[in-house]
Amino acid sequence: MPFIDLADIDGKEMLPGYKGKIIHSESMSVAYWKIKGGYPLPEHEHPHEQIVNMIEGEFELVVDGTPYRMGPGTVMVIPPGVKHSGRSITDCRIIDIFHPVREDYR
Repeated sequence: MPFIDLADIDGKEMLPGYKGKIIHSESMSVAYWKIKGGYPLPEHEHPHEQIVNMIEGEFELVVDGTPYRMGPGTVMVIPPGVKHSGRSITDCRIIDIFHPVREDYR
């Protein structure tokens, strides 16, 4: 695996308020998000297992209809095919891990 410096990667706005730097390996994708406060994450689902790691800020994540208030140090595992949505309460930094690779994020 090559050495990667995130400072060398341009962030891409995937949704309004959601800017991400995405790294791919053979079997997974890792998204480093900077999210502006007050932005919604529309409800969606995907065939990827997802692990949400809160680094900074507060985010309300709704998984399968249940809301969870996430802050620094909290983690959520979202199984494949489970509907989820949310909103940033404050500016946030989140690291998402997806398995398998998110081809749509390439």
